Amino acid sequence: MAAKGAARARAATGTTAGCVLRVARESANATQAGMAQALGVQLDTWQGWETGRRPLANVKAGALLNLRRRLLALGADPHALHLFDPAMDADRVISATIYPQTAQRHPLADWVHTRDTAHMIAWALTGKIPSALARSSIPGRRGPVADAPLLPAPRHVFFDQLRNTAEWALHTGAEGILLHRQALYLCSYDETPEAAAWMGHALHTRRDVIAARGWSPHWATARSTAAALVRAGDRQPLLDFIDRGIADDDTAERANLNYWAYWLGSIREPQPDDHFMRHQPANWEPVRLLRDLAAGLNPAPAYTDLYIHSLWALLTAHRWLPLADPELANNLHSHSTRLLDHDKISPRSRRELSSLHYVLRQNRA
Repeated sequence: MAAKGAARARAATGTTAGCVLRVARESANATQAGMAQALGVQLDTWQGWETGRRPLANVKAGALLNLRRRLLALGADPHALHLFDPAMDADRVISATIYPQTAQRHPLADWVHTRDTAHMIAWALTGKIPSALARSSIPGRRGPVADAPLLPAPRHVFFDQLRNTAEWALHTGAEGILLHRQALYLCSYDETPEAAAWMGHALHTRRDVIAARGWSPHWATARSTAAALVRAGDRQPLLDFIDRGIADDDTAERANLNYWAYWLGSIREPQPDDHFMRHQPANWEPVRLLRDLAAGLNPAPAYTDLYIHSLWALLTAHRWLPLADPELANNLHSHSTRLLDHDKISPRSRRELSSLHYVLRQNRA
């Protein structure tokens, strides 16, 4: 049975990366046959890559690098090509979760995943194409081609195994902190009533973590737990976490900005665990982080208070940032004016937004 499970897992490991490859090909206005000919590979090889039967992760590193470069030269969207690595990471997570006997160690325990990886996993789970790929994809595709990666098992199997993984990791001490945190967050993508009940219980049992003041070894777990509770419809724990777990603590404020910087791509080096968050970063890009936080302020209303606090903290630490991108500063100033008229933000957010509004007004070019 184990050998059969391993064979099934191997057959399923490339579906997400294959879908990204298909989107990249479509963005270059090429057919499968035309792209296979242009790259000098057999048509069935290309088709195997796109369907996941021949996982891109199994292609030799040099050949995969050449594939990316040739796709770029042939007109493929660079944004799609950038998502090959997160897509292959997503395939690893999905396969290791559904077929745990094929992996000695779960990949969620090995590195801190980014928003791109989470969005690739969510694409397979929810069918919603990530915004980074949406502009490159052909809407209304006809025929037997799937619009999203196909899971190698029903969704409930993935989520059942993921919940088991999260519960197991909780009892493994420090070794399981990262695995538990990331598995629990991904569990929040399951919106069935049964899952909501399990999620509510699992998350609320961690309220002691959210209630801790300032930085602690479990700070990242508290942040992810509060964020997952928002996805489950409970906004209050996130407001409590901002008040107790971030505000007025220098290490926690730095950790929050580092978390965002890594999650959104300003910190480009992969991180094996959460410890990097508490240290002063050497080379992340404040301007890029400002742009990313500003871009996320409107599309995620449930997280508005966290975005406002993070923007306030970023501009408090780097008051010159509005001068680096005057157009962005002007847009953010206008948006903050509208948000001040919104009755759904917390009193802390209103104070910080007023301060943010002042900084933007004083430092516009």
